[in-house]
Amino acid sequence: MCGIVGYAGSRPATPILVRALRDLEYRGYDSAGIAILGSADGEGVEITKRVGKIANLESALDASPGSEATTGIGHTRWATHGRPSDLNAHPHTSCGGEVVVIHNGIVENYAALRSALIARGHAFASETDTETIAHLLEERTKSGLSLLESLRLTIAELEGSHAIVAMSPSEPGAIVAARVGNAGGVVIGYGEGEMLVASDLAAILPHTQQVAFLAGLQLARVDRSGASFINGDGSAAAVEPRRVPIDPVSALKGQYEHFMLKEIMEQPEALSDTIRSLVTLEPAGVHLDDLGPISERLSEVRRVILIGMGTSLHAAMVGRAFIERLAGVPAETDNASEFRYRDPVIGAGTLVVSVSQSGETVDVLEAMAVAKAKGAMQVTICNTEGAQTTRVADGTVYTRAGLERGVASTKCFTTAMVALYALALRLGEANGHLGPGQLGDHIQDLARLPDAAARVLQDHAPYKTLANHFYDARHFLFLGRGLAFPVAMEGALKLKEISYIHAEGYAAGEMKHGPIALIDRGFPTVAVAPAHALRSKLISNVEQIQARGGEVLAIASEGDQEVAALANHAVFIPAVSEFVEPFVATLPLQCLSYYIALRRGCDVDQPRNLAKTVTVE
Repeated sequence: MCGIVGYAGSRPATPILVRALRDLEYRGYDSAGIAILGSADGEGVEITKRVGKIANLESALDASPGSEATTGIGHTRWATHGRPSDLNAHPHTSCGGEVVVIHNGIVENYAALRSALIARGHAFASETDTETIAHLLEERTKSGLSLLESLRLTIAELEGSHAIVAMSPSEPGAIVAARVGNAGGVVIGYGEGEMLVASDLAAILPHTQQVAFLAGLQLARVDRSGASFINGDGSAAAVEPRRVPIDPVSALKGQYEHFMLKEIMEQPEALSDTIRSLVTLEPAGVHLDDLGPISERLSEVRRVILIGMGTSLHAAMVGRAFIERLAGVPAETDNASEFRYRDPVIGAGTLVVSVSQSGETVDVLEAMAVAKAKGAMQVTICNTEGAQTTRVADGTVYTRAGLERGVASTKCFTTAMVALYALALRLGEANGHLGPGQLGDHIQDLARLPDAAARVLQDHAPYKTLANHFYDARHFLFLGRGLAFPVAMEGALKLKEISYIHAEGYAAGEMKHGPIALIDRGFPTVAVAPAHALRSKLISNVEQIQARGGEVLAIASEGDQEVAALANHAVFIPAVSEFVEPFVATLPLQCLSYYIALRRGCDVDQPRNLAKTVTVE
């Protein structure tokens, strides 16, 4: 998870930036760097960056002459375009050195922008997409535009969701920042005669409790005297600072009422960070660096068993489809608590994939012990470095969701699906089922996912309206087919977990084999019916429910007026590729559950009888 920090004030910037990068270390990174506006008189830019840990950066800074410069920016990076290296680490500067940039996000149209810039005479020093931003900014500042106006016009050219921070010797003492979509947070900190910019409160709170948060398509310019804000159309933005308590719980919630809502909203960034940690776009490749020796044995895999509990089991169900479709390997899913007791038949070519966000779930660990005793290869999907599952398995695919405090999992679910997608691609690559061109297409689809997720989460008004309508329902049926079936299962689980409404998720083909008997006016159905989820079959289910007086809420792809006309209510999601649909279709169900629970007055973050991690049977 890329970390961003900027400082403009009267104190030396370097130690403040390094301390802030340390405070953001938990986000994960493969390289780190800082840039300061030259010497004390503010002329020129000095950049120091190193691959590996922040300690490497500190050693490099210790070896260089000290600077009293009071303006600077710092960054920790997860690679996407270009493998980790000193050259590809942030910050990046334009060829003329007019602008220096740090960035969180993926420039989806990077290749086209880079080609156009090269044709206009720009020379690139790195393999990154971020460097294109520096060059675009330089073109505009050289034409006489301010850095803030240059950034405003530049973000209009970028596809995807981004957090961008930039500075220039032409405007000493100033830093500009922009947030595009929801894939990267930007927090502004107000100090005494100094200002800070960061991707996370953790970097701000050691200096000030007075903060402001940028929304999507908002920009800021800060210097030691304060901050000014504009919207993407150039109009003044009403961004008000507020005091954040130092106590850890309130601070971690930031601008949100509940951890669950915060974690729902963090998903574009969590998805982006996880994707960047596992794949590169240029060159297209899957890099599961924590698989260890098992990476060399993937071509031996003849069968895959995926195990998990609750939300993790639903992610495993999606992973099963990914593995069969993308790697051509037979796969099955099993509840870990059942797997451990059924004496499973496991052969030498069996790969057991465990999914556990905490890595400490007792049933998963016991199931892994069974797999180990039977000699199976094991890979675990986990959000916690060093957790017990990662010590038992032969290799790990880490998700980069960050800390999840809400008991009902949200971002750990979607990032686990990313990890399973990447593992399926790597399996398909290893056994020759996927060609290089197919691999590249899937990685491009993944790169577009964070922006699609951000678009789903932009407007919560429809979910609030639906919550007001449905909050007093006693039962819900969730239906899905194909990759949408596990999404329906997860949607039902979220609703029952936090609102205490009885909800069941079914494969839509099962409806006529029992659940249809329950349908009446007081038993609403959520039909997860995007374009690729055997939509025509789901339409038939919706018609059958309507014929029996049932009420239907459809999750449909943008522009699908046929489904919208058949359903009583519809929520639209961006039209995306088949394998990305489960991620995007999940988000409205999380939001619906949250707002229904809120309307019912439930304890959203700590629902009754539930624990975040189940460590006893």
